[in-house]
Amino acid sequence: MSIFKYLLIRIAVTIPVLLGVTLLIFSLLRFIPGDPAQMILLTMFDPGATVTDLDVDAAILRKQLGLDQPFAVQYLTWLKEIVSGNLGTSFRSRTPITEELWVRIPATLELAGAALVVMLVIALPSGIAGAVFHRRPTDHITRFIALMGVSVPNFFLGLVLVYCLSYLLGWFPTLGRGSWQHLVLPALTLGTGLAATTSRLLRTSLLEVFSKRYMVLAEAKGLPRSVIVYKHALRNALIPVITSFGMIIGGLLGGAVIIETVFSWPGIGRYVVDAINGRDYPVIQAFALLMAVTYVMINVLIDIIYRWIDPRVRIEEGTHG
Repeated sequence: MSIFKYLLIRIAVTIPVLLGVTLLIFSLLRFIPGDPAQMILLTMFDPGATVTDLDVDAAILRKQLGLDQPFAVQYLTWLKEIVSGNLGTSFRSRTPITEELWVRIPATLELAGAALVVMLVIALPSGIAGAVFHRRPTDHITRFIALMGVSVPNFFLGLVLVYCLSYLLGWFPTLGRGSWQHLVLPALTLGTGLAATTSRLLRTSLLEVFSKRYMVLAEAKGLPRSVIVYKHALRNALIPVITSFGMIIGGLLGGAVIIETVFSWPGIGRYVVDAINGRDYPVIQAFALLMAVTYVMINVLIDIIYRWIDPRVRIEEGTHG
C-alpha cells in the first residue's frame, strides 16, 4: 500500500472521529454549571441594579447569543460554522475567535518550541546515559531525576523556579512575555516534565535494543562503543519515542494552558482559562476542537514517519501484498 493511499484512508477514518469529538465537546460544555449570559452581565454589574433587572437582561442576552435555541439547533449551527471555516464569535468580546487565536498563537508556539528544545536537551543525554551505564550510579541518578520530574506537577515546579531563580536570585523575570529571559522559566517548567517521561522511554527502548543479537554481534566485532550506541542502537531505540511524539506535542500544548496561567504568558492557554471562568462557550469549543485536530494530524504524520523509518513495516506489507 502506498503512503498516499494510506494517507487517504487515515483521513477518511478521522472524519467521523472529529464529528464525534465536536458532539462530545458541545454536549459536555452544556453540563458546566453557570449561565454564560449571567456570567457576562456580572462582569458589568451595576451595584444599583436589582436581581430582577439582572434576570431580564440575562434573558435578552441569552436570546441574542442563541442560547435559547434547542440543543440540536445550536449544535448544527456551530457545526455549519466550522465547516465553513468559522470558529465562531466570543460571547464576551464579540470578536471572531479566529482573530483572537491568531494574535495568541505565536506566543504559545514560542513557548512550546522552547520547551521542546529543553525536553530534547535533557531527555536524550539522560536516557542514553541511563541505558549505557545500566545499574550503575549514573543510571540510578538519571532514574531518580526522571521520577521526580514525572511526580512533581508543572504548576508546583513553576512556582519553585519562580521563588528560587527569580525571587531569591533575581536571574529571570517572573511574569509576562518580552525578551528571551521571560521565556526561560516557562520553557524550563514545561519541558522538564516531558523530558522525564521521554528519558525513561528512551532508556527502556535502548536497553531492549542492546539485548538484540545484532548488537551482540557488533560488540563481538570490536566496534567502538560510541558507534554501537549512536549508529546501530539509537535509531532503532528512537522508534517508540517517535511514535509517542504525538502525546509529547499534545503535552506541550495542553501543559501550556497551566504554565501560561502561572507565568501570565499571553498565549492560547491563558485565553482559554479566562474563557472557562467566563463560560465563553464558543472559545472553549474552538480550543478543544483545535486540540483534537492537532492530535489527529500529528498522529497521522507520525504513522507515516514510522512506516518510513521502520523497514519491518515495509517488509510486512510487501509480504502480505
